[in-house]
Amino acid sequence: MKRIARTSTIVAAFAAALGFGASLAQAQTSIPLDRVYVIDSRGEVAMSGAGLCWRTGFWTPAGAAKDPAGCKCDKDLLPKEVCEPPMAKAAAATAKPSGDKVTVAADALFDFNKATLRPAGKAKLDEVVAMSKQIKLEVIIAVGHTDRIGSDAYNQKLSERRAASVKAYLVSKGVEANRVYTEGKGEKQPVTKPGQCPGGKSAKVIECLQPDRRVDIELIGTK
Repeated sequence: MKRIARTSTIVAAFAAALGFGASLAQAQTSIPLDRVYVIDSRGEVAMSGAGLCWRTGFWTPAGAAKDPAGCKCDKDLLPKEVCEPPMAKAAAATAKPSGDKVTVAADALFDFNKATLRPAGKAKLDEVVAMSKQIKLEVIIAVGHTDRIGSDAYNQKLSERRAASVKAYLVSKGVEANRVYTEGKGEKQPVTKPGQCPGGKSAKVIECLQPDRRVDIELIGTK
């Protein structure tokens, strides 16, 4: 009985092998000369039970790069430029977030030493809102700055209040609050050069330091 059972198993395995070989042979009869993968009767690449493509005896990496199914079957073995054409890379690059930076002078937004928006400042921010609607907005970053007049601690707080005022206005115009980030740099990042505006607090020095009193507003999104 054991011998009979063993013989039956061998016959079954042999029959299965014959069946697979026949189906594979049938698939191979329809392989075009420029293909390096086995093609079935439907014109599709024949797949193994493990989901791998069956290769022909003519398979080479160079042949796979030219085969329409090369990227599907052996993407990891092929050069990137084969499976990621320049056009696809360019399209992906255009979809990356890009930033437009707008620097608004503090005197356009606020009076000297103030954090309350002026009418002229609101008009400037309306332009920023209009710009944000021309892109798929990711985030707006508003960074407040001051000149050197006053203490470090005071200027830090003033720069933060100015950035917060900008955010409040943008939100009032329909920009989502969670898309507006604010930061204050105080007097740490002046635009004027050392020695450019010498002297203590005076009308002349205040006017000279005007470039330092600003708000940097950066819009980041996709066009």
